[in-house]
Amino acid sequence: MAQIGRIFSGIQPSGTVHLGNYLGAIRHWVQLQEKCSSVLYSIVDLHSLTMPQAPMLLSANIRSMTTCLLACGVDPRKSIIFQQSQVPYHTELAWLLGCITPMGWLNRMTQWKAKGATDNRDVVCLGLFAYPVLMAADILLYRSSHVPVGDDQLQHLELARDLARSFNSSCGSTVFPEPKPLLSEVTRVMSLRNPLQKMSKSDNQEMSRINLSDTPDEIRKKIRKAVTDSQSQITYDPDGRPGVSNLVCIYAALTSMTHDEVCAKFEGRETVHFKEELSEVIIDKLEPIRQQTLLLEGDPGYIDQVLKSGAQQTTQLAESTMREVKSKLGIAL
Repeated sequence: MAQIGRIFSGIQPSGTVHLGNYLGAIRHWVQLQEKCSSVLYSIVDLHSLTMPQAPMLLSANIRSMTTCLLACGVDPRKSIIFQQSQVPYHTELAWLLGCITPMGWLNRMTQWKAKGATDNRDVVCLGLFAYPVLMAADILLYRSSHVPVGDDQLQHLELARDLARSFNSSCGSTVFPEPKPLLSEVTRVMSLRNPLQKMSKSDNQEMSRINLSDTPDEIRKKIRKAVTDSQSQITYDPDGRPGVSNLVCIYAALTSMTHDEVCAKFEGRETVHFKEELSEVIIDKLEPIRQQTLLLEGDPGYIDQVLKSGAQQTTQLAESTMREVKSKLGIAL
């Protein structure tokens, strides 16, 4: 970890933050700020605009996501938290990188094939096609050395590496380091109502997810009604018993136990007893976050100050990069 220069990561202002978001990304962000001296976390609001957004709701979601990160333990004294759109160099660098990005590279993007390439081309926006270039700009703008990613984002990081390599080659010097992935064991949390699907804020069933804003009673109710099966023993078999295996996975992630250790702990006990203990484990972890969120929501001026300070700090870093980029391209004054 000592060789890490700068970490960058971003999260969209989605509004509802659930247990899957926490275990999949946010708790790792909290851990990383203790291991690296330069850590940047961005609320990537520009990426969210690839889909229609209600302006007032988006503005509120930016602040609520910032509040959530702070409540979870991301510390502005150890990390820089900022709103992507408040640093205009992101879009400027995205255009410059877009001018050296072959269309074929973007056509090969797995998420484009899944989301945009099969939809009506008269409806799909350019932003959905080109957003991997903006993502690359987000990373390269700060000369980031490492990016925490899951397997589903490795292709986008590889594009950033390809663009860094291409730009450096064209100008004959190393302007951008090639960012490396920070891979960690990501907990894949599934829906409580359909354990074959990921837990998602877009699921119309409120009972399908544990929100970080849920009260203890709401958590107990959702876990009690979580889909399992007719067998009473606690085992980990994602293919054969996806429902109970999802709950075992959640318990293991929150207690730092292995799946086998969880199953051994509850050997000979009924599913209902396991669900009761799991509820309390979740509450022990999430209730302090909920309480801290309520405190922070009472001080909106502090949230705005965190974002303002973050934008000022990242703008200084970005200006240094863009001066060199423009000089290499021959467009600097």
